[in-house]
Amino acid sequence: MADLKNKLAERASDKKNEVKLTKSMSIADLIKAMGPEIKKALPSVITPERFTRMALSALNTTPKLQECSQMSFLAALMNAAQLGLEPNTPLGQAYLIPYKNHGKLECQFQIGYKGLLDMAYRNPDIQTIQAQAVYENDEFEYELGLDPKLVHKPALKDRGNMILVYALWKSVNGGFGFEVMSKEDIDNHAKRFSQSFGSSYSPWKTNYEEMAKKTVVKKVLKYAPIKSEFARAMDTDNTIKTEISVDMSEVQDETEPVVVAEAEYQEVDNTSSGAAAGGSNAEQ
Repeated sequence: MADLKNKLAERASDKKNEVKLTKSMSIADLIKAMGPEIKKALPSVITPERFTRMALSALNTTPKLQECSQMSFLAALMNAAQLGLEPNTPLGQAYLIPYKNHGKLECQFQIGYKGLLDMAYRNPDIQTIQAQAVYENDEFEYELGLDPKLVHKPALKDRGNMILVYALWKSVNGGFGFEVMSKEDIDNHAKRFSQSFGSSYSPWKTNYEEMAKKTVVKKVLKYAPIKSEFARAMDTDNTIKTEISVDMSEVQDETEPVVVAEAEYQEVDNTSSGAAAGGSNAEQ
């Protein structure tokens, strides 16, 4: 009974001290007002001051973010901070994207290709991860089955248009896997799973090849010996959240679902190719 009373008292105290946010607040003022909550949720390597600098830098590179709801922006920024990724910088680790959601402008969090590689390489079981784009005049050949093969010899000049992307991983114990997707399959997949695919602020517009590589890497890593922490981190990709937590992977995604025909879903899932071999203790 005493524990229950203490919890009720804590909740009452929290409500009493609840920060009231106003639209006139600057992001810097907002971060200052929510200082205790933000400090609790930040990883130890990032100070509130650095968090503020990240926020202001993101707003400078993408001014439209100032029109997004305050909490969706802070939540997306917190996602990036907890994953140790710099948002909206030339590094291409993560992106904060203005996105119309449920009739209002909110901030969507996306992991970039380089951010995905950075997180995957934190796993000591992974030796190599890479993705490559194949162009019309490249020499490319692959086979599936019990003895899979993947050969890519890029043309030295006049490579033509991009036709497909492949990704591969190799573990320290010799296990490996690869995935091949055509450009058409990648676009269909992005239209289905990336709600901001058509947005002018989407990295699909500014960094198409890297986002295509990210798509294929995400698929091939389903068969790699990844850790559960990595899988939880990937659940925050392409999400809109309106709460701050010490573990942003536990906060519910508020993104309005996109309705796609069942036929398109089947086409997307059945036209890609992949292979995995030897020594893999894959975590689905």
